[in-house]
Amino acid sequence: MKILLTSIGTRGDMEPILAIGEILREHNHDIICLFPEQFRSMAEESGFRFASLGSDFLNMLNSDDGKAAMGGSSSSIKKIFSYIKLATKFSAINKNMLEQQRLVIEAEQPDRIVHNGKVIYPIIWGRTHTGKTILNSPIPYLPHPVKNRAHIAFKGNYGAFINKLTYKLANFGLIKTVMKSVKTLKLKDGITQRDIAHALESNKTIYTVSPALFTRPDYWPKQAKVLGYHERDKTLNWKSAAALENFIAKHSKILFITFGSMTNPAPEKKTTVILDILQRNNIPAIINTSSGGLQQPAGFDSEHIHFVSSIPYEKILPKMYAIMHHGGSGTTHMAMKYGCASLIIPHIIDQFMWNDLLSKKGAGPNGPAITKMTTATLESKILDLWNNESYKSKAQEIALEMNKENFKDEIYQFVTES
Repeated sequence: MKILLTSIGTRGDMEPILAIGEILREHNHDIICLFPEQFRSMAEESGFRFASLGSDFLNMLNSDDGKAAMGGSSSSIKKIFSYIKLATKFSAINKNMLEQQRLVIEAEQPDRIVHNGKVIYPIIWGRTHTGKTILNSPIPYLPHPVKNRAHIAFKGNYGAFINKLTYKLANFGLIKTVMKSVKTLKLKDGITQRDIAHALESNKTIYTVSPALFTRPDYWPKQAKVLGYHERDKTLNWKSAAALENFIAKHSKILFITFGSMTNPAPEKKTTVILDILQRNNIPAIINTSSGGLQQPAGFDSEHIHFVSSIPYEKILPKMYAIMHHGGSGTTHMAMKYGCASLIIPHIIDQFMWNDLLSKKGAGPNGPAITKMTTATLESKILDLWNNESYKSKAQEIALEMNKENFKDEIYQFVTES
């Protein structure tokens, strides 16, 4: 088969789709990735063909307004203005990405499309290709209703009746967004809201979420599956530096800190808050600056702190006691897979859900949002994470469950079967 993988967002939105692609490639299918240009190398390193959605979307997220909107600004007014500015920019960017989605899909004529929730055209395409469009969601609570929790956009649990209404409202908003895209693309097929609603209901969904963290409700339709967390091999071109290995050898208990793809307007200030706590409490840590959400202060040097700019989590986490992170789905799953006690500093929507979920499971304390992260709000949480051994025990218990999971065959069958 010719299978198109398409995703819009940050790296955390690409990884689960690429992992599915690697499962499909084992059966010699032709895989094409339709991603923002910044992820070309990731797709090509996996041996896939690449088609570009351009670089404007990621450039927008990495702008000052993007950083403020992505959870970095503590000012509600600034956030509101940033959202307004982004909405204006996104309209033109989205139009270009929609056109590119249509052009590539029409040119390639794929047998299957696997897409994430931010990519709209496959929903329209799925209207006339029933069963051939597969939504991939690395987070639960969308779009299928769960009785004991509201849709991810609404947070919390308001009772079964209200919770169900939040899903209906969110899905209605999605239908409206798709219909707006139909208008933008000037499609003349007589497409109605009912057509789109039917496509959304009938097309398949893979939740790449571990059952150890989220149990599939038995009342879900058969075309919605929870098929475990999957990661691709990201170590092909990575070699550990001697300085890193020496640091790990010196310390028997280490905290790993990363904000992944998340950025914020004051990375050095946020890092300084963390460094002050670590140094006063003699906590050895490896800090991953990654996409710039954390930053090594000029001239900083400490035998207790080691900075890295990029590192495969599967290489470092097995050697770590605990992790403090942003709470992306991939990082959350990897923290649990490798048995690390976890402290989440949520930036945006789904990260607050993972923060609540892990703390309720007892795998770590409930962390403050990035906008509320100060010495006063953070220090007690880090000390709790570091000293409360029950968090580590629970994380290791979850790791045992996760490492028994193997859904590769089920994913392959689910994507390729008619």
